[in-house]
Amino acid sequence: MRVTSILLAITLVFAPGLSPAQEITEDRIRELVVETLRENPELVLEALQTLEARQAEAQAAAAAATLADERTLLERDPNAPVLGNPEGDVTVVEFFDYNCPYCKRAMPEIDALLAEDGNIRLVLREWPILSEGSAIAARAALAARKQGKYAELHNALMGARAKLEEQSVLRIAGEVGLDVEQLKADMQSPEVEEHIATSMRLAEALGFNGTPSFVVGDQLIPGFVEKAQLAEAVSAARAVE
Repeated sequence: MRVTSILLAITLVFAPGLSPAQEITEDRIRELVVETLRENPELVLEALQTLEARQAEAQAAAAAATLADERTLLERDPNAPVLGNPEGDVTVVEFFDYNCPYCKRAMPEIDALLAEDGNIRLVLREWPILSEGSAIAARAALAARKQGKYAELHNALMGARAKLEEQSVLRIAGEVGLDVEQLKADMQSPEVEEHIATSMRLAEALGFNGTPSFVVGDQLIPGFVEKAQLAEAVSAARAVE
């Protein structure tokens, strides 16, 4: 419908002898669109490119507004796990899924960055979007906080090679020393529900559509990144503070 509207608008401009006030039948619209495509194909492409550019600008503006409005929640949410240096001067926020292969590839890059720069706070936003197993893994990791083993389970789940499902998640939890029965109960806690719901809301508001995705200062970084790119974003964020 949107493309047809654009084509019709172009047609009204370029079709000779046609007044916008005239009644235009559906068949006539089709004829005019075909004529326009045949005689002025570059105008259609230009119109679509303009539309895409405006949509991208609108999305960027919406994301910037979200960053301004939600900065405290993104960086200082007390219900979000923090690794690295809790007192660091720059915060890196990662949205991830335990079944995401690109998240697993990004993990050693992040670990290397944290080892190199001891003044980074890493805020982890569990964003299980790939499968039910992803949701179970996220719930288990968040629930592990009550037993003081979030980092241990997080690292073990990220290191798993096979796709994570309930059985494998609980097996790995037991291997890192968690009380599995307590964990299963804690996985249903309001804190777990709230964290995941907040991740979903923030990711949508920021325009993210896949994992991993990062927020560093005012930069939004979707997709896999190497340590060097993250380090540059950290340096840029540090420079404006």
